[in-house]
Amino acid sequence: VVDSSEHTGTRTLSSTPLQILFYLNRWYFSAFILAEILMFIYKLLILPYPTDNAVLDLVLLFFFLCLEILRLFYGQKGNLCERPLYSGLSLFVLLPCSALAVYYLLLQTFVLRLELVLNAVLLCFYVLQFLLGLLSLSSFSRSDSDRNRPLRTFRRIHTHTVFFF
Repeated sequence: VVDSSEHTGTRTLSSTPLQILFYLNRWYFSAFILAEILMFIYKLLILPYPTDNAVLDLVLLFFFLCLEILRLFYGQKGNLCERPLYSGLSLFVLLPCSALAVYYLLLQTFVLRLELVLNAVLLCFYVLQFLLGLLSLSSFSRSDSDRNRPLRTFRRIHTHTVFFF
């Protein structure tokens, strides 16, 4: 395997730990959504769940799924392509995702113990991704500002050439 940075003279700035977290979070969130749907069905069948609250929880769960897909897509793309805009967008979408995770952790009508554990683990993923995302974003932004700045400023030297015939 040949490192392309040797040929182009640039460093690879994408974060491997952040990319691993995105990969693991994609699998974890898939299991999380499946577990939330199954627990939602369980709560509807067993507990006296008010209809309005059930509709709200289900709509928020679908919204959560859409936001998380968007966040993971832009986060991975921003990290791999070293684009500060995509990484920043991923960090921005992380805020409503965190709020929804807190809602499912504390504020929904009925919270099962399994939901407490699943949401706590998800929030741990979010904290780690936020910290690593900030580091990557600052690295990408610094690199963009370095690319726009000339490497060296050369002073023009005026020489007088004298030709002797």
